[in-house]
Amino acid sequence: MYAVIKTGGKQYRVAKDELVTIEKIAGEAGAKVEFNEVLMVGSGADVTIGAPIVSGAKVTGELVEQSRGPKLIAFKKRRRKNSRRKKGHRQDLSVVRITDITGA
Repeated sequence: MYAVIKTGGKQYRVAKDELVTIEKIAGEAGAKVEFNEVLMVGSGADVTIGAPIVSGAKVTGELVEQSRGPKLIAFKKRRRKNSRRKKGHRQDLSVVRITDITGA
C-alpha cells in the first residue's frame, strides 16, 4: 500500500517502512509524526483519490533524524561591470520512517 502526502508545500509518494527526506518539521528523533493531508491512497489497481484530500486517511511515521541538505551557492556576475553577488543556502531537512498508512 502506498500514499501521496503533502507537507512543506511539496508532495511525496510514500510506502510503509520507507525512509523519506522532507522539509524540516518540529520534533526530536524518535518522535511520532502524523500527516493528515493525504491526497491519494491505494495499492495496485485499488486507488482512492481525494478531492483535494482523502477524508479519514492518515499516514503516521517516526522521526529518525534532523539533518541539513547540501550547500548550494547562487553566484551572479555581470561582466565588465565589477558586479558580483554570492549567496549560499543550506536547507534544514527531516528524515521520517513511515510506520503506518490508514486508508478511508
